[in-house]
Amino acid sequence: MLRVIRFFEEWAGLWLLLILIPIVSRTIIQIDETRYVTVAWEMWVQGNWLVPHLNGEAYHHKPPLLFWLINLGWTVFGVNEWWPRLIPGLFSLGNLFLSAYIAHILWPKQPRIARWVPFILLSSFLWCIFTSITMFDMLLTFFTLLGIIAILQRRWGLLGIAIGLGVLAKGPVILLNLLPVALLVPWWSNIQSYTKYYLSLIVSILIGALIALTWAIPAGLLGGEEYQQAIFFGQTANRLVNSFAHQQPVWWYLVWLPIALFPLSFWLPAWRSLLQLPKYWDNKGVQFCLMWFVPVFIIFSLISGKQLHYLLPILPALALLIAYLLEKITIPKHRATLPGLIIILLGITFLIAPYLLSVTRLPSWVENIPLPVSIALIVLGGILLGQQSDKFKQRLLALSTVTVLVSLIIPLTILRASGQAYDLREISNKINMLQQNGTTLAHFGNYYGEYHFLGRLQQELKVIDEYDICPWLTEHPDSKLIVYFKHDYQDLSKYADYIQAYRSKLVGIIDGYFLRSVCVKIMP
Repeated sequence: MLRVIRFFEEWAGLWLLLILIPIVSRTIIQIDETRYVTVAWEMWVQGNWLVPHLNGEAYHHKPPLLFWLINLGWTVFGVNEWWPRLIPGLFSLGNLFLSAYIAHILWPKQPRIARWVPFILLSSFLWCIFTSITMFDMLLTFFTLLGIIAILQRRWGLLGIAIGLGVLAKGPVILLNLLPVALLVPWWSNIQSYTKYYLSLIVSILIGALIALTWAIPAGLLGGEEYQQAIFFGQTANRLVNSFAHQQPVWWYLVWLPIALFPLSFWLPAWRSLLQLPKYWDNKGVQFCLMWFVPVFIIFSLISGKQLHYLLPILPALALLIAYLLEKITIPKHRATLPGLIIILLGITFLIAPYLLSVTRLPSWVENIPLPVSIALIVLGGILLGQQSDKFKQRLLALSTVTVLVSLIIPLTILRASGQAYDLREISNKINMLQQNGTTLAHFGNYYGEYHFLGRLQQELKVIDEYDICPWLTEHPDSKLIVYFKHDYQDLSKYADYIQAYRSKLVGIIDGYFLRSVCVKIMP
């Protein structure tokens, strides 16, 4: 136990910064965070833990584990904002431990690899940013790593549990993360009986399916035929074959992954270590990391729907590989020149951005960027340029510390400078007050649950579009509408009772009387 505590103490401060500073510095932001917490809120209000709902309609896009965990925390701590945002951070913590444990399994006689893996993961913007965002990927990563441990140790019951909980976390995509490496293990390891191995793997999949079906079957019966089709086939199949969102070309991950892994991907020792890969191809741990990372990366590249955070479950494989290679090669004393220069350039960009408003199309909020932020980025970049310790661990610690701080500074600066553009608490509370006063409200255009949790709404919001707005206003002349003012609707903003920034546009609450007068003019 003392060994585990000492291991945690080495990077505990960085992890705590990643979870605590966002919790105290920002609210949940649209669209993803507000949507998922709203689904959990409606589960709380309705008391229906089987079928998640969004604005009164069955929500089939994601399974319920995250929503269950949020409600479980609310049961203990009361309804709050901080608990839903703490959940991914706790799973991120578990992922750092599990990644180190995998290193111990692969290279038991080289303990430094296990010590370095958390620092390498914390040297990536992608990992740091998603540690504090209320989404499903840190949960999926946790159960992927649990499954990897089960595969390495041939613990088939544990693998079944990892698959089942992974399905409940983010759906059958857990199989895409685990099956390729599980199928390749007989090539990597000396398996006495291929038949026994693959039969055990099938049993694990069946255990996982059984765990998932304990929720899916009753939920499907309660949710109806359309919900059954969505959770058992439609949504996953659409994402694999012809994604309804986030469609990108095959090469997209190759271009964007180095940027997401900054500054690690621009750190010279990492590249020097990877260039030495052919020398260590015979190492079993290296082979395992490659057959874990490469097939899954190729599979996800072939799938039409792509987001960088889809790759989070395989980042530990890359971190393990880099940690091993760094331990094997001789690393000369040097400065982190390229990462340091890029961070300094970011600081200079933030510094001069307010002066470029008159000659560029930058958003107006850039003039609100405080000077200390630019100075802080320049100083952090300078630390990387000037840091030249004889101990490699100190250089790795410096890189991960700067990564954590920059990954906190930039998003929080943008959120603060943009004002209400990413803070919907005020308009959400106004919507709640209107509903409580009996005002008939409708939402014009697609609604993603932005206001339900933040405003603690107890009623659904009627969603209307341009085809049924006039009939709605005729039937409800005293109603109010939530409208987004951009392009064609910009002139209507002057009639709004309340208006605020919403991302790159404006959102307001407008009296239906003004819009009804337009309908009267155009209706026969």
